[in-house]
Amino acid sequence: MADADRLSTEGQGADAARPVAPGAVRVAPGTIRLNADRSDDERLRLVVVNTGDRPIQIGSHLHLPDANSALAFDREAAEGFRLDIPSGTSQRFEPGASREVDLVALRGNRRVPGIQLKPRPPADAGPSSEVDRG
Repeated sequence: MADADRLSTEGQGADAARPVAPGAVRVAPGTIRLNADRSDDERLRLVVVNTGDRPIQIGSHLHLPDANSALAFDREAAEGFRLDIPSGTSQRFEPGASREVDLVALRGNRRVPGIQLKPRPPADAGPSSEVDRG
């Protein structure tokens, strides 16, 4: 189990000797395993390589196949997956860096319309079956 899939709350427990303040968050001590309810079918491990000349960061909720095209990995296998890291965090890939990453399947309605702006065909080319209209 990797450290990235755990969130430690040691030293932050309700019994900690700190003054109580409005809005304070009190948590029980221990370690929380992120995405512990996921089956093996909902997990994947891939090698990602930054082939570009600039650092690239991937956020926790990005549908991995939509990541920067300078990242080399099996995009087809990653369809429907995101990084298995805590919400709101990211992983940075330096130029030329190669890293094995853990992925977890998206949940909810699993509809991923995409975030990249792709070149559109000329307006006079007619409607394209590749355009998501819904």
